[in-house]
Amino acid sequence: QVQLVESGGGLVTAGGSLNLTCFTSARLNMGWFRQTEDKAQEFVAAIALTTGNTKYSDSVQGRFTIRRIGSTIILDMTKLKPEDTATYYCAAGRGWRSAPTLTAGDFSFWGRGTQVSVSS
Repeated sequence: QVQLVESGGGLVTAGGSLNLTCFTSARLNMGWFRQTEDKAQEFVAAIALTTGNTKYSDSVQGRFTIRRIGSTIILDMTKLKPEDTATYYCAAGRGWRSAPTLTAGDFSFWGRGTQVSVSS
């Protein structure tokens, strides 16, 4: 059974920074998605297990960084904006495509989510 445990969410003012972490028992490609009540689930970032290659959505490119240290996946979020407010989910899976971003279908396992709130 693959375990994914997120932590690090919280409240921050616009322009601030926050780090999310995901502890995983899996040796799989890892990703972060986010979702709000009024929007569909959105891909945020992903990192490949074997190559360390990364992908980012256009909305976070240049502001967020995904990295892996052993069993922990870290999402460094800087220059946060109110529109970054969402529940962030860690995901694990075997899918990896040449497309600029990945979809939820590329991931098989999901964490419970952690809330990030950015005030203006």
